[in-house]
Amino acid sequence: LQEVRVVGDVEDEIVSAVNALRRRYTYVFTTGGIGPTHDDITAGSIAKAFGVSIDHHPEVKALMLENYARRGVEATPARLRMARIPDGASLVKNKVSVAPGFRLENVIVMAGIPVVMQAMLDAVTPELRTGRKMLSVNIEMLKPEGEVAAPLEASQKAFPDVSMGSYPFVRDGRLYGTELVLRATDAERLAAAEADLRARLAAAGLMG
Repeated sequence: LQEVRVVGDVEDEIVSAVNALRRRYTYVFTTGGIGPTHDDITAGSIAKAFGVSIDHHPEVKALMLENYARRGVEATPARLRMARIPDGASLVKNKVSVAPGFRLENVIVMAGIPVVMQAMLDAVTPELRTGRKMLSVNIEMLKPEGEVAAPLEASQKAFPDVSMGSYPFVRDGRLYGTELVLRATDAERLAAAEADLRARLAAAGLMG
């Protein structure tokens, strides 16, 4: 995860955000704004961002009409808004409530309802390219963040390819210590960085 952005229901803002992020990242995931109401404008905004048209998808519309008929629910124009899919997009299955999400190039558009969004994410995940697995090591220090800052900074400079962060934690309602987290995709580099950091912390009298 590289960036989280909250964008209001304003078409130009959605278009601008999607165009910026899809060029910057491997994948962009959007949640919300593909429902039946007037302010559900994400699908149309995505179409505009890609410069394509949007209309009722025949397969989706048929599924929704069948679903509504079976349940005795009127297929109103508002409900059928959820069958609108940008041209060229592939469907993201929704096993919870029929109306699908969609994917257009590297942008995956999902519902905002958490359980539906999770179902869509589960459906699309197997299709995504994945990189090397991120590995991590945690070191819990019963010391304030300020005391571990110098050794941590020195170790980070020695291992620029290993991400290092410090996170104060609270126990029993009071500041208790600092958790150091190291992350890397290379197991050997991660182990070397951990050894280096532990040595620097020990030299500073902060271990034990």
